[in-house]
Amino acid sequence: MDRSQLDSLAEAVLAGQQRPVARALSMVEDGHPDSHELLHRLYDPGRASTTVGVTGPPGAGKSTLANRLIDSWRRDGRRVGVVCVDPSSPFSGGALLGDRLRMQTHATDPEVFIRSMGSRGHLGGLAGASRDAGEVLAAAGYDPVLLETVGVGQGEVEVAAIADVTLLVLVPGLGDDVQTMKAGIMEIGDIIVLNKADRPGIDQLETTVRTSFEMMGEGAQPPPVVRCSARTGEGIGELAGLVSEAASGAGPRPERALRRARLMLDRILEEKGLEIAEQLLAHQYGGREEALRLVMEGAETPYGIGRSLRAAAMEMLE
Repeated sequence: MDRSQLDSLAEAVLAGQQRPVARALSMVEDGHPDSHELLHRLYDPGRASTTVGVTGPPGAGKSTLANRLIDSWRRDGRRVGVVCVDPSSPFSGGALLGDRLRMQTHATDPEVFIRSMGSRGHLGGLAGASRDAGEVLAAAGYDPVLLETVGVGQGEVEVAAIADVTLLVLVPGLGDDVQTMKAGIMEIGDIIVLNKADRPGIDQLETTVRTSFEMMGEGAQPPPVVRCSARTGEGIGELAGLVSEAASGAGPRPERALRRARLMLDRILEEKGLEIAEQLLAHQYGGREEALRLVMEGAETPYGIGRSLRAAAMEMLE
């Protein structure tokens, strides 16, 4: 894709045109060679869009809850972007993409853009490209952008690093709630959502949650706890209000922009660092497989290879 084509695509995304947005998201998800050039054109450190993360164990009703929140935001006239991360097949890499089925009520709404992505084995529950997908949707004028994770337990703490506001969704009857709290997952929620409030055991769950706050560090402010029923709509209005309040209290825009830039730069440095390391490995040892052969034969160690690669990099910089 040449410069003029990238410029045209970026302009169309910034104008909020759905087909170009879908194309840009496909480029990001597929790791297209020009995806970073496109994101370079779309990135705006001062964008106003709020990212809302929805996380919690499987079966917590996250998608149904998200559907209710979209209803609320649309009644306020807001354009909503959604990135749903579905489990990927460990064999084909294909995603189940069930969230689109659960959000069919918004499928024909031009002001709601829903994109499902496969986690592709990414342990944190978020697809590797989901952060960039959120950037595309924000650039296209969607606010808020909602990120819903697979739900794989403690690894989901990474959603808190990406989102401005994180909702931790819990429900009664999913096993040992106390162990869940001990796993540290309680610390990631800006708002604790007790979903399926019409089910037996909701009182016990709330007691467990509030008791867990006692394990928080001294001076820590416990997050608000709200009961909801995504099935009936109970508590959704209160939750939407809490999300707005949390977004306004997530820090001044410049501070949020700096945090977002730091996260994006960290990711780029990690990604490009790996690319450079692979290139150095190919140059010094003939590639990864040859390096592994040397290690297995006892001619080299992983640490020795690392030292060699660092020396090669430092020599190039001199």
